[in-house]
Amino acid sequence: MSTVIIQYNAGNIQSVLYALERLGVNATVTDNVEAILAADKVIFPGVGEASTAMAYLKERKLDTVIKNLQQPVLGICLGMQLMCAYSEENNTNCLGIFEEQVKLFIPTDQTIKVPQIGWNTISNLKTDLFKEIPENSFTYFVHGYYAAFGIHTIATTNYIQDYSSALHKNNFYGVQFHPEKSAKVGEQIIKNFLEIS
Repeated sequence: MSTVIIQYNAGNIQSVLYALERLGVNATVTDNVEAILAADKVIFPGVGEASTAMAYLKERKLDTVIKNLQQPVLGICLGMQLMCAYSEENNTNCLGIFEEQVKLFIPTDQTIKVPQIGWNTISNLKTDLFKEIPENSFTYFVHGYYAAFGIHTIATTNYIQDYSSALHKNNFYGVQFHPEKSAKVGEQIIKNFLEIS
């Protein structure tokens, strides 16, 4: 099985590589279109800012490539947000794989910090991505924007309000949290993704 991590101008690729290595998977980090198309599994991670990331993808025509992938694809954090229709972060039109929109957290009082940084629970878990994952398991989050609820929501989390912590449509999956930093739960989620056919 060949696994590719899409390389673009967004951080966090190294920790995803390490997480895969711990599972015995050697992934290739690349922005080469042929290599991405030929992979059995594609991971689209990211920590960064939506508009510059989208500009980079468009410049290299990776926006079209990603949207048309037929194999299982996992977007992580910014990767998932870029798979949505639109992000309020610098008024960015995204890939439009998921119809959900990405919005800025608005704190309800001064004690609530944005971005959300730390451990939080995921619930209402659906699809094989969460096979053997108990309801209300803790995963690790770092984000100031969130995906709203929609028809593609497969996990929910509450921070300031309820939001989509995972999305799914056809062969595309997205998680707002960082499975590569979420201990045993995150490892199982990555393993589940790798087993999706």
